[in-house]
Amino acid sequence: MLEVHDLTVRFGGITALDGVGFTVERGEMVGLIGPNGAGKTTLFNCLTRRYQANAGRVGYEGRDLLAEPPHAIAALGIARTFQNLGLFPRMSVRENTMVGAHHHGRAGFLTASLRLPGVRREEARLRAEADEVLERLNLTALADHPAAGLPFGTLKRVELARALAARPKLLLLDEPVNGLSHAEVDEFSGALRAIRDDLDVTVIVVEHHMGFVMGICDRVICLDFGRKIAEGPPEQVQRDPAVIEAYLGTAA
Repeated sequence: MLEVHDLTVRFGGITALDGVGFTVERGEMVGLIGPNGAGKTTLFNCLTRRYQANAGRVGYEGRDLLAEPPHAIAALGIARTFQNLGLFPRMSVRENTMVGAHHHGRAGFLTASLRLPGVRREEARLRAEADEVLERLNLTALADHPAAGLPFGTLKRVELARALAARPKLLLLDEPVNGLSHAEVDEFSGALRAIRDDLDVTVIVVEHHMGFVMGICDRVICLDFGRKIAEGPPEQVQRDPAVIEAYLGTAA
């Protein structure tokens, strides 16, 4: 599904990604780990066209992803979440979820402002699809509740719901369980496995929670100072001396 070749990103004299390359097969759950500043979020920003790469190539389902404009990414089937929640606090949980499906709508500015019958039917359809996603993530009871004031763990699920409303084929999750309790991490893990299996979604997840990554991912890639230093099954990467030194820490 995804082929990253020699991806390089520089910010002035700082090289954030230095010739990174890997592939992701359809249906895989891939973990992306590394210390802060390793280039993980920069990689996501390249895949979603928020950043411009200085060199390299990214193939997505046979398409040159780096040639696509940012506004086309969602329609290609790529959705993401962010380290810092980007929800609309005054909007309801349902409305925040419906935002993720905006590119599935066909109404233009004029037809939407006139509230023509076709617009009302489309809004009803998107509302029903959002409610299906909320039910999957056990958020139905909060559908009409504003995002403001909800617990952090719940807001993480709302952001995942918004991403799923886009009907992604490739889901990019940036620190989805950061700040969650052990029980919430377990719940999120179960939900993510079900999403991958039921919806046939391919997942790349950036996360510092090693128990979560090693327990849920089929394969793990480790970055350090913008370079890939390890790749393989979780148990192999976890034992890799370079990973231990760069990220997990060395023995005193």
